Formats: sequence, structure tokens, C-alpha cells
Amino acid sequence: MAGYDFDLFIIGAGSGGVRAARIAGEHRARVAIAEEDRVGGTCVIRGCVPKKLLVYASRYADVFEDAAGFGWSVVAPTFHWPTLIANKDLEIGRLERAYTTTLERAGATLIKSRAALEDAHTVRLSDGKKVSAKYILIATGGGATLGDPIPGIKHVISSNEAFHLPELPKSILIQGGGYIAIEFAGIFSRLGSKVTLVYRGENILRGFDDDVREHLRMEMEKRGIKVVTGKTVQSVELSAEGYFSTLSDGTVLETGRVMFATGRQPNVAGLGLDAAGVKVKEKGGIAVNEYSQTSVPNIYAVGDVTDRINLTPVAVREGHAFADTVFGGKPTPVDHNDVPTAVFSEPEVGVIGLTEAKARERLRKVDIYKTTFRPMRATLAARDTRSFMKLVVDGDTDRVVGCHIVAPEASEMIQLVGIAVKMKATKADFDATMAVHPTAAEELVTMREKAASYER
Repeated sequence: MAGYDFDLFIIGAGSGGVRAARIAGEHRARVAIAEEDRVGGTCVIRGCVPKKLLVYASRYADVFEDAAGFGWSVVAPTFHWPTLIANKDLEIGRLERAYTTTLERAGATLIKSRAALEDAHTVRLSDGKKVSAKYILIATGGGATLGDPIPGIKHVISSNEAFHLPELPKSILIQGGGYIAIEFAGIFSRLGSKVTLVYRGENILRGFDDDVREHLRMEMEKRGIKVVTGKTVQSVELSAEGYFSTLSDGTVLETGRVMFATGRQPNVAGLGLDAAGVKVKEKGGIAVNEYSQTSVPNIYAVGDVTDRINLTPVAVREGHAFADTVFGGKPTPVDHNDVPTAVFSEPEVGVIGLTEAKARERLRKVDIYKTTFRPMRATLAARDTRSFMKLVVDGDTDRVVGCHIVAPEASEMIQLVGIAVKMKATKADFDATMAVHPTAAEELVTMREKAASYER
């Protein structure tokens, strides 16, 4: 591709951008990738990975508590937040170096700079230098937003700052009801903070199956998390005693910290999209087609900046498909249907496919199978907790169109169930699969009686 400095210039070295660089390099493209912050993006630096490490840390609280029921005598454990954060930072540093090495092995040129579009084939770097490329890929991800400004918003932290708190707060108010709010509520609670979760909706995890939402909320409340729904934080004041949050009903709550996890927005500001003629959707994400191509033919975008399905594995798949399409001679659209996902709450949530409500909207006949049971590990521990599993079945074809799990290791289970759902397995296929006993997952292949059946 003579006449250009590079065949491909990528803006953003997160999960989607790094995968695109690696695969394009394998296809012998000359690649440059610009990153103004740390290599690895949100997931590696301030998202999925550090969050999961904190989740692991929080789960030791249950392990210590449950040990006595299994015959172990455990000296009263103590927890040291600074040690956890320091060790987490070391691991994030190692992963950042690993991602950088991946780019080097792919032959990509890493440019530590902010980059913006000058026109359809040119990007401008922070130092004013301009670089040209045949193709440009935007993979700048998304960022935490604190929502509408309120009095005292300066006192509120997001998940970004939560990863670097100097000490564990004795109490914390978290506003939000999605993945991040739910996960941090569990983390702080099990590590010893008194947690109040405030959410404007009627129940947590909007968009998930209603049974999942209700069951998880019940489990969270059993673990001492106070869940307040139908309300919002109207103001936050700081005094010598702590933070005072006034809710929409006039209630005032005093806590040691206030965190908002009210959503994320695509990182499109300052990218020069107008200069290049790249169209943006009404809600802010870059508009793309099934091949991640924008309104400008040689400019593509993948990951959260497109605001399609904002999950790291989706960004990775989109980045890979882009490189195969443009440089591999293999046009590859990404299938965004039946994407499995997990919430690393306590207990975990794993889901794929249609909720019961969506299935009843779309299908003529729907059969529901569900079960709730006490996990085997909880019996000797005398822990008050129950697992929940649900299958949503197309009553006309017998195909399993949805699976919903609230249980320990739900994330691991849903990854494997996802294969079956993606392959259009039927309920009869599930029934014909021999159970592995004793496991929680065996419930997925032993549910025989319908909990409900709907027809229209």
C-alpha cells in the first residue's frame, strides 16, 4: 500500500485494538497503534481483570467462615487492603508488559500518544506530527460517567478510583444497578465495608431475566447489603464525620465513601470524527455496519466505542474479524446474537439468550424450566444461600433459547452452556446428556417438569 506511512493505524491499545493489530500483523500488514494511557485498555488496567482479582480476595471471607463446618479451626483472619491493592497493581503491570510484547511480536509500531483524525487517511499526534494510513481503526473504548451533575459531585468516585483507594472504607454508598455497581457492592461488603446500594429502577440488573434479578437481590440482602430501589442520590456533602448523601425522598445517609456506577459512554470526544466525516449514533457511539465499517469506507471501529455489546470478548472478536476482513481476504461479520455474559456478584450470575419476557414477546409458544436448591458446599457450612437455574425453551421447536444461572461458578457454567445454545441445542438434547454427579451443573440436564408454559 505505497503512498501511506502504514497500512493500518489503530487508535487505542485496548483489547479490541491489540487483537486487531496482532491479526493484521499476521496478515503482513504494516501496523501502527497509538495509546495515550496504558497498553491494555479498560479491561486490563481498570476493569475486568483488577475487578476479578478483588472479587477473588472478597471470597476468602466466606471460605474462612465456612471452614469450621468442615472441621477446620481457623484463627480469626485479618484483611489488609493496601497489600491487596499493591499486589493487584503488580499483576496489572505484568499484564501491560505482556500486551506490549504481543504488539512487538506482531511487528506493530507502538506510539505513546493521543491520536485524532485529521482526515480519512491522516491522524494527528499530540506533538503535532501527522501520520497517514490506508485504513484506520478506532478502538478507544468507553469511560465511566457519573451521570447528571449534582451538588457535591466532586466528592463522588467512579470504579476507576475505587481500584486505588488508600484504605478500605468502613462504609460506602454505591449508586447504580448494573454489572459494576453489583460487583463492587459484593467486593466491599465481603471485605468488611457496610454497603448501601441505591438504584433508580424498580430492581437491580435491568435487562436481565426477572427471576435472576429477584433472586440475586435476595442473596445480596442476605449478605448484609442494603438495596434501595426507586431512588437516586440528589446531593453529596463532605464533613469531618464523612459523606452525607441526600436521596430523592429526602433520606440522608452517612457513609465513608460514595461511588457512582451509573453507566459508561463511548470515548469519542476529541477524535476528530467530524473532520473525517465519521457518523455517530444518537447516543454517542460510532455507527458501523456488520463488518465494523463506519460511514467512511476506509475507517472502522470496534469495541465499546461503537456501543453495541460492551463486553471485552466482543471487542476482541470484532477486532479479529476486522483484520480478517480487511487484510486476510476473508469477509467476516460478527454475530452479536446469543452472547454469554457473567456478573461476578456473590453468588455469580451467568446468562445467555432470551429472558422469559423477551421470549414471550417473540415466540408463539414458550416453555419454562427452573429450579432452586441449596449448594452442597453450603450444607455443612450452614450458610443460608440458594442457587437458581432457568431454561427458556421455544415450545414449537424445543430449542433452548435462554439459560439463566445464579450460583457459585455460574460464569464457568454459562461459557459451556453457551456452546450448546449457539449450536441450537434442544431441550431433548439437554435431557439426553448424562449428568455429572454431584455437581450444581447437573441441574441443567435434569430439569424435567415445566414450571410454566405460555402460548399466544
